[in-house]
Amino acid sequence: MLEASVDARILELFRQGDGFASGEALSRHLGMSRTAVWKHIKGLRNLGYRIEAVPARGYRLVTSPDLITPLDLSAGLETRRIGVRLVCFKETESTNAVAFRLAEEGAVEGTVVLADAQSAGKGRLGRVWLSPPGVNLYCSVVLRPPISPVAACQLTFLSVVAVARAIERCTTLKPQIKWPNDILVKGKKVAGLLNEMNAETEKVNFVVLGIGVNLNMRLAQLGSTLRHPATSLFEEGGVEVDRVGFTRTLLVELDQLYDRFLQEGDAPVRAEWLERSAIRGRRVHVSCGNREFEGVVEGVDSFGALLVKPAQGPLETVLSGDVTLI
Repeated sequence: MLEASVDARILELFRQGDGFASGEALSRHLGMSRTAVWKHIKGLRNLGYRIEAVPARGYRLVTSPDLITPLDLSAGLETRRIGVRLVCFKETESTNAVAFRLAEEGAVEGTVVLADAQSAGKGRLGRVWLSPPGVNLYCSVVLRPPISPVAACQLTFLSVVAVARAIERCTTLKPQIKWPNDILVKGKKVAGLLNEMNAETEKVNFVVLGIGVNLNMRLAQLGSTLRHPATSLFEEGGVEVDRVGFTRTLLVELDQLYDRFLQEGDAPVRAEWLERSAIRGRRVHVSCGNREFEGVVEGVDSFGALLVKPAQGPLETVLSGDVTLI
């Protein structure tokens, strides 16, 4: 579990009981003078937290800034690995790029990089991921699993299933998984995953799990140049999603799945991936490189390759490419 900073502990105390915390109580709980407490309150206000002082009752948190911050995210975040370090930006070029640099510099496993907006968000196969501010989740997680490079693709199962679980927990929507790393709601893309690895011949140094989820994006923000129909949880559910709450839920789910992966391998999470798949048993059109064909999806292998049976010929193993439902 993340060891909370003083500011995070103050916010947690505000959220307990009736929402009020006296200066004396804060001083006692934090083990510091009331003057020091006041300095932290002032600092939180400078960050955008609206905190009012009420005579005879103490301080009360009225509103929080519309940003995903380490202070809000760490409050109540009960994880073993994921979120041990939280790095948040108002805007950055790409959370994956930042996380990759931090990992090269020795960032601890479980480091999470988040941004309110990205100026160069990345999708699969070098495509652009639209990343406007104030509406979505842009997140990257550093992992250092003791596995071989060839097995690193199994980690895609973790992030995809974690996002699907978080959507179910935070909304009334029913997400489905589309190979290799997309989440669909009512047939439209709502989330995408991009994993990047640094490895040697027989050793993975680190893997960065990139996660983008369209939470409260409006249709007008989705653009008209997308390859596939896209949407957001707000557009499909009609209710704005609490970005901090969703992010916290996602990190908890990912932490649990990663822990199970380290203990039991990829089989359990791969089985859940298949159960949630939108294309298992469906006829698809596959485009990989200069080759195209059609067939019925039979599943995925232990390395994440799609298994497709054409009308004629042997079973095809698809390692990369675009797959479209027919």
